[in-house]
Amino acid sequence: MRAARLIKMVLLLQSRPTMTAAELARELEVSERTVTRDAQALSEAGVPVYADRGRAGGYRLVGGYRTRLTGLARSEAEALFLSGVPGALREMGLEDAASAARLKVSAALLPSLRDAPDTAAQRFHLDAPAWFREPETPALLPVLAEAVWDDRRVTARYRREDREVERRLEPYGLVLKAGTWYLCARVAGSGAFRTYRIDRFGTVDPLGERFDRAPDFDLPGFWADQAERFARSILRAEVVVRLSPDGVRRLPYAVDPLAAREALDGVGPPDTGGWVTVTLPVESEEVAHTQLTALGPEAEVLAPARLRERFAADAARTAALYRRPDG
Repeated sequence: MRAARLIKMVLLLQSRPTMTAAELARELEVSERTVTRDAQALSEAGVPVYADRGRAGGYRLVGGYRTRLTGLARSEAEALFLSGVPGALREMGLEDAASAARLKVSAALLPSLRDAPDTAAQRFHLDAPAWFREPETPALLPVLAEAVWDDRRVTARYRREDREVERRLEPYGLVLKAGTWYLCARVAGSGAFRTYRIDRFGTVDPLGERFDRAPDFDLPGFWADQAERFARSILRAEVVVRLSPDGVRRLPYAVDPLAAREALDGVGPPDTGGWVTVTLPVESEEVAHTQLTALGPEAEVLAPARLRERFAADAARTAALYRRPDG
């Protein structure tokens, strides 16, 4: 533990001209007294750490000293490619590896480029979770993340509707979608690839055996295919709708984008008022009612009749709410 801290201290001093004891203590998560002892230990080991006294003082390396301890470990190199998603790194238990990797890269840069990580961080930030939703980290995510990195089989119990099933899985990849974590895995023995919501795992037990990854497996491609297949599978009903020009523009924001795209593809010419009629795939009449309500008077449901009657009743109730009382 101390050896890793000493290396990190050298890399910090190598990446910056001078650092105060307070700054080093904050970065290393130790006390200033420990920083003093560590600096003395480095000096005794031959690393030229010099302490400047006074209010503007601090610690620095003398004579342009450069360490060669900047080679990235495999876990650090892999984590570096995820450094744009700090929340995801933290949830997977890779925050320390990513921090060490960024520090090594900074130490290896020319002095004129050492502010690059800071300038990039001030210009780009990824906030993955959806609005108005408090993200929750699944308790078993770090265990599964480690199995994914190590290509290690696991035995897992998974909640499916009202029952729990046990599977031997080969974890291939993790996907963070709108604040929800998913595991893409191959079922051991069957060769079939499946997608699992990680918050539905009851237990995950890593096995001692590793698996050979299929060389042609493409995680982004697999996820895109699964996502589209899922979206299509739930669109089991259809609704005929007239849309105003503004309704056409707002439709992809009110309903599933895939459904909106299929409805608007090949739509006929507008009528004299600019309205068009489309057939919209929907999950159910209930879901269609909720979604199309957001379009207000920019959409008129033509069929099915029961849904049209429901919108007519909604319109009558709304009109009654806004009608001025007599007298």
